[in-house]
Amino acid sequence: MAKQDIEALAKGGDPAAIAFALNQGLRSKGVTATALRKDRCLHILLDGASVPAQQACVDYIRDRLHSLGVRSIPTVKVYGRQTDQPLPAWTEEFELRADAWAKLRSIWAQPQKNPLNSSNQPPTAAKSNTKWLFLCVGTAGFLIGTGTVFVRSSQQYSRFAPISSLTQNRAEQPALFETPFIQPAPPTRPRSGETLGEMVSAQFSPPESFSKNPDGQALELQPKKDKKAHFAGSFMTASAAVAPSAAATSITIKAVGDIIPGSNYPYSKLPKNERVLFQSVRGYLQGADLLFGNFESTLTNYPYSAKDTSTGRSFAFRTPPKYAGLLKSVGFDVLSVANNHSGDFFERGFEDTFNNIEKAGMKAVGKKGKILYMTVKGVPVAFIGFSNYDYHNSILDMPAAKKLVAEARKNAKIVAISVHAGAEGTGAMRVRNQQESFYGENRGNMVLFSRTMIDAGADLILGHGPHVPRAVELYKGKLIAYSLGNFLGYRSLSTVAELGYSLILQVELNAEGDFVSGKIVPVHLDGQGIPYIDQSFRSVQLIRNLTQSDFPKTPLKIERNGKIVKKPQS
Repeated sequence: MAKQDIEALAKGGDPAAIAFALNQGLRSKGVTATALRKDRCLHILLDGASVPAQQACVDYIRDRLHSLGVRSIPTVKVYGRQTDQPLPAWTEEFELRADAWAKLRSIWAQPQKNPLNSSNQPPTAAKSNTKWLFLCVGTAGFLIGTGTVFVRSSQQYSRFAPISSLTQNRAEQPALFETPFIQPAPPTRPRSGETLGEMVSAQFSPPESFSKNPDGQALELQPKKDKKAHFAGSFMTASAAVAPSAAATSITIKAVGDIIPGSNYPYSKLPKNERVLFQSVRGYLQGADLLFGNFESTLTNYPYSAKDTSTGRSFAFRTPPKYAGLLKSVGFDVLSVANNHSGDFFERGFEDTFNNIEKAGMKAVGKKGKILYMTVKGVPVAFIGFSNYDYHNSILDMPAAKKLVAEARKNAKIVAISVHAGAEGTGAMRVRNQQESFYGENRGNMVLFSRTMIDAGADLILGHGPHVPRAVELYKGKLIAYSLGNFLGYRSLSTVAELGYSLILQVELNAEGDFVSGKIVPVHLDGQGIPYIDQSFRSVQLIRNLTQSDFPKTPLKIERNGKIVKKPQS
């Protein structure tokens, strides 16, 4: 069948023809598209050796459908999947007709620029007039209900989505790491005797209605007598597989330790350009459903400190409130303010910090008796901030802590705990099931507290405070990270020896809060306390050794590249 005939089928909404048209640009970049249609929705599954880049692929598909003149399908759902994984890592839905209307408005708003011309060279007057004539015709077609733009721009793909970017870029997926493991929990049961992977593969096998000629160029359309049964008969099961219900969704959380972007008290120690603080690690913080950090400073302009900093053993940190916007731009969703610096500027500074975090569009945890509730991918999640001080939720008051966790358990599917406790420094890297002290303060028993909270209903423990990384433990299927170390301490935190070892912890939980997989992204702080990706993997090796020493029986394995997996059950 000629190419124009296949494009005519695609224009009419034939899913196999649409997949073929998309694959003309996708396959050379290592991505393969398969399409299914159910009523007025087109579902497109993208497979790649690594997870296809979401934004670039969606932009390309959107523009390709417009160039094909597809007008009978109002809704498109796109799914990106790593080939060796049974379920997609991401999904995105868009309205094709509404999108066409938005594109028209964008063209009208900038008449001097023609987005249909992918080159930087200005078109000739004749070509420009011709395109504007077709644009007007397309507009008329849209207004009378066709809902599409009759403008063809052959081989001129999206200016927003160059074909070269259709796999994850290096900022999102570093070369030194393997593709992050993303595998949502099974949303539906396979048929008897059939694995979930076989079920999904069967539903999304390449359409049999196309076959290549020996030269690999021409394509012939095969008889479609079984096409209806092939697509419609199996679609409901396949649709459930690629669009997991909220009850079966997995949640990916990234977490980092102590953050001090700089202080202006008692004198200014702020960077000239605050954007350099996260410049090296910004891309590695992306890609999670929720990004957490411990903010160990204050966001206030209040002039009076509660601490006497003249002794050299007491420190007060005050960061200008505008830095909340920087933290938001990096991608933080939740910040803990339950730590030993939240009261550096009295209660006024604490309230200012909390409020400035919230005003910037993030959430803060750490107020006494308070639980943060949020919905992540349709799953109710609770976050609670603890420290060893009684003006926060205190780990020293175990009955109150258990009560708070039990309350959160009633209202959320996943309960995450942030806890700032434990002794500090390179001499405090080992974890013991005993009370820890620092400068005479009772810093609590982190092992007893963490396990007790999991027994009470918590699903994830994120520890910080010792300023060094510590071991991780899997307790009753729940992950405990005993310390995430320092993450950013511009001219404020020591980076000597292991104090400069840092990490981005990536954790995947199923909808019940059970640990599925994880990863340690190694980070190292320079002399000014700015984080950089560590090509030497020092924190990975450190946490591997500490975990083997402190929790030799824990059913976790930390691989050399930082991947955290559950040990096979014997």
